[in-house]
Amino acid sequence: MKHVLYSGAAAVALTAGMAKAEQLTVFGPWLGPDQEMVEQVLGAFAEQSGHDVRYVGSDSFEQQIVVDAEAGSAPNIAIFPQPGLAADMASRGFLTPLGEDVASWVGENYAAGQSWVDLGTYEGPDGPALYGFFYKVDVKSLVWYVPENFEDFGYEIPETMEDLKALEEQMIADGETPWCVGLGSGGATGWPATDWVEDLVLRTQPPEVYDGWVSNEIPFNDERIVAAIEEFGSFIEDDKVSGGRGAVASTDFRDSPKGLFDVPAQCMMHRQASFIPAFFPEGTEVGVDADFFYFPAYAEKDLGTPVLGAGTLWAITNENEAAHELIAFLQTPEAHEIWMGLSGFLTPHTGVNLDAFASDSQRQMNEILLSATTFRFDASDLMPGGVGAGSFWTGMVDYAGGKDAEAVATEIQNSWDALK
Repeated sequence: MKHVLYSGAAAVALTAGMAKAEQLTVFGPWLGPDQEMVEQVLGAFAEQSGHDVRYVGSDSFEQQIVVDAEAGSAPNIAIFPQPGLAADMASRGFLTPLGEDVASWVGENYAAGQSWVDLGTYEGPDGPALYGFFYKVDVKSLVWYVPENFEDFGYEIPETMEDLKALEEQMIADGETPWCVGLGSGGATGWPATDWVEDLVLRTQPPEVYDGWVSNEIPFNDERIVAAIEEFGSFIEDDKVSGGRGAVASTDFRDSPKGLFDVPAQCMMHRQASFIPAFFPEGTEVGVDADFFYFPAYAEKDLGTPVLGAGTLWAITNENEAAHELIAFLQTPEAHEIWMGLSGFLTPHTGVNLDAFASDSQRQMNEILLSATTFRFDASDLMPGGVGAGSFWTGMVDYAGGKDAEAVATEIQNSWDALK
């Protein structure tokens, strides 16, 4: 006997599914451990619905999903790592709207719910509609530190950006270096600085300005964006960053956090996303040897608690009843709690049991996400590739090397204009 854990609209969908089992194909970017974890979630859905659910992962997802859609052989559900591709496919009629009920549910049940509705809403053949359901999120607005170092110097976790700036000055007065920053990443060198700038746009301007910047309705060399770039520059002044400003661009981002753990420490803080512990020294235990806090907002600007991140959205690319039922299942706490109990999963779902997380650090990261008044997706991932994964990256390297912020921003804007 199957355990029915749906409610509301999901319960109606389940009844339909049990009456007529279907094959459901799900295509996404996950391989390896992530594939094993998503298959546990899909397995629970298959058990409850009676559908034959099959997941296929690919490291060429972005290219293959377009080929399959154009050939008329798309999977029932596609899992997009970036909204931009989903928006493009929606405009071409390759995605099925999820419906106003799903949009209402997201708005009511996700923290900063309207942010998630907006991120999943695209212009389709019949006008704008919700096409993407976000499930599995990453948080970027984090600062990492070594608790023992903070305890030795009596440093307290800053609650506001003003507190963080004061903490920087205290560290310098103590003869310590506040930050480790590395922009190196092979052919993608520069991307860590784009995250800094994005976080600072969200902390110095209303979210509408961020949105206008992402769409280029507000040009890159607008004074508000230039000011955010210069604000990033204030964090990499010679006395604030390990090795001085000149070392920032040449330091690999995977090596940059290691300065936290040197004896004596080369730096006290490192701003980076939730994935960075993978590059900590072997054996480092998050919550004991290293910990994190929210990259704070300015109290004086009264812009709430914005969070920068990324995530995957699930969209229907070949409609059948089972596809809609899976979207309904993703609205249940159970669908989130299964992956929460494994690893590498954060969710804006306000109805989940936070005790389901496999670790305290994952739970604490998720609390940062749930406390967000605004969530915005990584801007560079939303911009045209030639900008977001091109001139924005190289421009930040130039800026870190000493080039004027306005000149850099103008060059990036010129590259955007060239694409139009």
